[in-house]
Amino acid sequence: MTTNAGTARQLAALGRGNLAGTRELRLAGGLAEFPRDLFGLADSLEILDLGAGSLTHLPQDLGRLRKLRVLFCSGNPFDRLPPALGDCPHLSQIGFRGCGLTEVPGEALPPALRWLTLTDNRIAALPDALGRRPQLQKLMLSGNRLTALPASLAEAGRLELLRLSANGFDALPAWLAALPALAWPTWAGNPSEGLRPSPRDRTIPWSDLALGERLGEGASGEVFAALWRGDRSEQAVAVKLFKNAMTSDGLPEREMEACLAAGAHPNLVGGLGRLGDHPGGTQGLVMPLLPGDWRVLAGPPSLESCSRDVYAPGLNLDAETVRRIARTIAAAAVHLHASGLLHGDLYAHNILWDGTTGEATLSDFGAACRLPHAAGADLQRLEVRAWGILLSELLARCLDPLPDLAALARACTQPEVARRPLMSDVLAALP
Repeated sequence: MTTNAGTARQLAALGRGNLAGTRELRLAGGLAEFPRDLFGLADSLEILDLGAGSLTHLPQDLGRLRKLRVLFCSGNPFDRLPPALGDCPHLSQIGFRGCGLTEVPGEALPPALRWLTLTDNRIAALPDALGRRPQLQKLMLSGNRLTALPASLAEAGRLELLRLSANGFDALPAWLAALPALAWPTWAGNPSEGLRPSPRDRTIPWSDLALGERLGEGASGEVFAALWRGDRSEQAVAVKLFKNAMTSDGLPEREMEACLAAGAHPNLVGGLGRLGDHPGGTQGLVMPLLPGDWRVLAGPPSLESCSRDVYAPGLNLDAETVRRIARTIAAAAVHLHASGLLHGDLYAHNILWDGTTGEATLSDFGAACRLPHAAGADLQRLEVRAWGILLSELLARCLDPLPDLAALARACTQPEVARRPLMSDVLAALP
């Protein structure tokens, strides 16, 4: 593998000592061995990206990078998570996506671990040490060969986001529904979901669509404006073209299934049909087109915020706007739960709104999964916490005190999951 030009320039500057004091360094693209010159940045380096190379191991003395907080090695052919990671005292975020990993030694998990991404590997088992990392907040395991989780994770009191899609779980752990902080789980594409429901969707031929401007891009695909020439009329729509790859949330096929199974609702960006006959075989979903001036409510989590969205500085909301957003998203969640679905990613960054009055809609079914009949109500209450966190974030940006909503947010986020209301009760309590 050839080192790309940008990485080569960075390596040359590193060797000359020109990067002294650097806190963040990206050397993604073509590395075949760990650059020992990186140890010259031991007093400053906090974020390091070594992705998309041919690395197979890391040095045993990696702990010399004593200030390192974030390390990405995704796309390198590691078969074992390097044990040296555990010697980095401040390392809290680790990304080894798509590496071919088969083994995760307990000693590879650093004591400050907060965010672990092991998506799209070949991992069949995880060490018990995983549940003994008290800061663990975000755990991304989609696309592996797991059939069970370490029992120690039942004690992961700060775990908020858990991705288990496309593994081999015949059943979910009984303790999952009692995790006090869990708000964004998904288990789509596991045997535990049972048989898929009969499709209720239509196929929309590629030839009936005239693609327009690109509206945006997410982890699973790109979204375009389009004109749908139906049998008797033309309709402005949005078309999502999938990348046909495993995302951190799961598989595009499951996203489409959930979106179409949810059916129509005024506060959901649902699906009109699957794309058919794309000349390149690309999978796609045709959706209603929202007004052009609608925008996302917040940005996705950052490295610093981990599992919490990032709002625009200075965003201020009046009381009625907060109430309207809260009601519309609660109504969307009630509809999903009644349809036997969990959204799995109920976040402000997946909410589109008008920017003024609070009209809003919930989008992105990438993490949606089916609720098991036996524990459906318990698992719904995990998403109630996600809604309660959203409400707390809205209240923090409200110009007026709203004590009734503040009390509702506390009820929805209390650590004893069984005492939280269901979303239907939440909606009924909203004026």
